[in-house]
Amino acid sequence: FSFEETVLKGLAADQGLFLPEDIPALPSDWHDTWTQLTFSELAFKIFSLYIAPSEIEPTALRDIIDRSYSSFRVPSVTPTVTLDRAKKVHLLELYHGETFAFKDIVRGLFGTTISGVYAPLRLSSTRRVASLDLNLSDSGMLNSNLFEFFLIKRNDGKSGRDREHLTVVCATSGDTGSASIYGLRGKKDVSIFVMYPTGKVSPIQEAQMTTVTDANVHCLSVDGTFDDCQAFVKDLFNDPEINSSQRLAAVNSINFARILAQITYYFASYFSLVRSGTYNPSADQIRFVVPTGEKWLGRAHNACPKNWNANAATYNRNFGDILAGYFAKRMGLPVSKLVIACNENDILRRFLQTGTYEKQPIHGAAAAGGLVEDGVKASPEGVKETLSPSMDILVSSNFERLLWFVAHDVYGSHTNNPQEKKEIAGEKVREWQSQLKTDGGFKVERQVLDAVCADFAAERVSDAETIATIRDVYRWPGGYILDPHSAIAVTAALRCPEGPHQVALATAHPAKFAKAVEMALAEEKGFHFKDVLPDQFVGIEEKSRRLRFVMRSEGLKGLRNLIVDEVDKERTKE
Repeated sequence: FSFEETVLKGLAADQGLFLPEDIPALPSDWHDTWTQLTFSELAFKIFSLYIAPSEIEPTALRDIIDRSYSSFRVPSVTPTVTLDRAKKVHLLELYHGETFAFKDIVRGLFGTTISGVYAPLRLSSTRRVASLDLNLSDSGMLNSNLFEFFLIKRNDGKSGRDREHLTVVCATSGDTGSASIYGLRGKKDVSIFVMYPTGKVSPIQEAQMTTVTDANVHCLSVDGTFDDCQAFVKDLFNDPEINSSQRLAAVNSINFARILAQITYYFASYFSLVRSGTYNPSADQIRFVVPTGEKWLGRAHNACPKNWNANAATYNRNFGDILAGYFAKRMGLPVSKLVIACNENDILRRFLQTGTYEKQPIHGAAAAGGLVEDGVKASPEGVKETLSPSMDILVSSNFERLLWFVAHDVYGSHTNNPQEKKEIAGEKVREWQSQLKTDGGFKVERQVLDAVCADFAAERVSDAETIATIRDVYRWPGGYILDPHSAIAVTAALRCPEGPHQVALATAHPAKFAKAVEMALAEEKGFHFKDVLPDQFVGIEEKSRRLRFVMRSEGLKGLRNLIVDEVDKERTKE
């Protein structure tokens, strides 16, 4: 596959996800020559290690990146602020884009791409034993710009029904939907269908999606859970009937280009601390703490950069955020540890403790919690309801990407044949995922667990601890206000051993989860939530909305018919 094909598709024909077979190493002079670069300049350097100029010519790639990050509210795009210098606790702010969440980092890239050129990559399947030649790309404003770049190239000189039309399907638990919509709204030759669980996103998140009235944007409220929405996405990609008439594409973190875009802010944060004099690279250590949830996708993955692989089946709700940190570390960024910060849905923490990756559903009174006002609603799948609803999910799809690399290193160590290493890794991942699907979990051998623990640690944070951290940090000098997901990362950072610098990822603006913040700070002197409410949110819930309700009982056939009809209406008007 080419980078172009992966951007436009996102999911392999065998339902696998793409990722690079080989992670590129940093150039020898990276530390000296990259320290003073802007965010966009850093992104260009990193992307260029994965995307060959034969796929996207360097000037076009620079243009895509510059346009993707031009609308951020701060020049540094993802600033790192120090919360407590003595404790060496810092916060990487990822919410300065148009929808006030970290998904904006990748949103723009997808929209811009539809008008440029990219480089060939090599992919192989982590679930499939054979390897494939692939070329790929994708990511949110970044993603939308990539979509645009490639479509413009493909549709040059074409008109009417001869033009290629991209049908983007997306499942969201909140922020991915609005970020993708804002990146693709009004784009020519693109329709986007965003499915979200009815009553299980916050009012602000729903309003951000449904008040966009562009004709190519379709919000679908599904009477189920996030997992039901993800299952619909999977079924659509598996459905030969819809694939015969629609070119489907994905913008979730199953699309590797989104992971690629997220790698940049780990480097940006590192260099920010170096430039400030806070961090001494010759003497200090640094740890990144990422709020992480779990999702169950149950699909295969395909890996692939200039070489890539395929393998079947974060706020790193889906392990994508912290996976980007893993890529940065393997490339050469001096990170001592990546810390997975979980809420009470803690499958990843349990895995790091025991080596067993197992769903443990909770039902009834034990599952109750969270705030309906912030998007919490009981889940029949047995997810624990918490104050951080975007992390209230069971199993991480992107975790399988990590397992592929670990299996490659551990089980492939006895051979020097690169292809044999990939086949061994693919077979192990396929075995584990089969056990997860049939038995609800799997256990890895000690050497696999040790390999994971060499790079990762994990912490579990309760709702009570989340509220306490929001309150405590507000009382620190500066009066910083955390959203509940970011508070989980800060709580985990404060538990980490003294010595290393701890960089917690702040993944959403506190206004997106207003009730939890107000619960924590209502009694604090001088706190008024209106003081932190962005102008863009004022009155948004009163605006007119455009959405469709989708019943699970109508099944794939009903959803397929809806999508085909709506795309046909759009194309008829072109």
